[in-house]
Amino acid sequence: MKNHNSHAGARPGGLSVSEHGYTLEIDSTILTAGVRPVSFRVIGPDGQAVTEFASEHEKELHFIAVRRDTTGFQHVHPVMDEKGTWSVELTLEPGDWRFFADTHPVGHAGTLTLGIDAAVAGPYDPRPLPQATGIARFGEYTVALDGELLPGRASELTLTISRNDRPVTDLQPYLAAYGHLVALRVGDLGYLHVHPEGAPGDGTTAPGPEIAFMAVAPSAGTYRLYLDFQHDDVVRTAEFTVRTTAAAPHAHHAHH
Repeated sequence: MKNHNSHAGARPGGLSVSEHGYTLEIDSTILTAGVRPVSFRVIGPDGQAVTEFASEHEKELHFIAVRRDTTGFQHVHPVMDEKGTWSVELTLEPGDWRFFADTHPVGHAGTLTLGIDAAVAGPYDPRPLPQATGIARFGEYTVALDGELLPGRASELTLTISRNDRPVTDLQPYLAAYGHLVALRVGDLGYLHVHPEGAPGDGTTAPGPEIAFMAVAPSAGTYRLYLDFQHDDVVRTAEFTVRTTAAAPHAHHAHH
């Protein structure tokens, strides 16, 4: 079993470029549109680039890129050279972007999520937030979201995947699970750690159509959820807008 105590509590990550003496340093925060290489380092408390990381979900570092309007989501796995510089290619449209490095430097007590802003030059066409429908449709796939994201309380979210209206029962393991879910808070892109229930090969977790996760919202509000799953050797992403249902006693007085 993995120890997720480092994610205890619901404080979102990624709001700070520096935390616990570790800082995310990027070669350039001004980029051009297109498929572009991005290079960065995690600088440790000693002022040097960190070169040793513990593996989490099969990777030493997860890199998330998303535009500030929550479009363009990419979850990629950069490669590090011997000096501690990571490099990866991103597909960038003009606009303001947020990059996250989710990683566990050796010597630190747990995982860190560091975030940094980058600007991509060109005419910016921000998109409105998609409706909170609980259904994501893309290509031949439909993914349905069941369960509620609750502020300050762990709850189970179940995502059910179908292709051409038939349940998908042959998902392939991706990052030691049948799915990887990232949640970002709309407004500041606070980054939530979400954990899959069960794992491939544990004897009870089926390869679809359902994938279950435990999640905690740090506050009431609106969130964007991004589910990565692998099917037919391709990693695919389903996106959702979710509003938390605050359990406040006066919630029914809210004006719509």
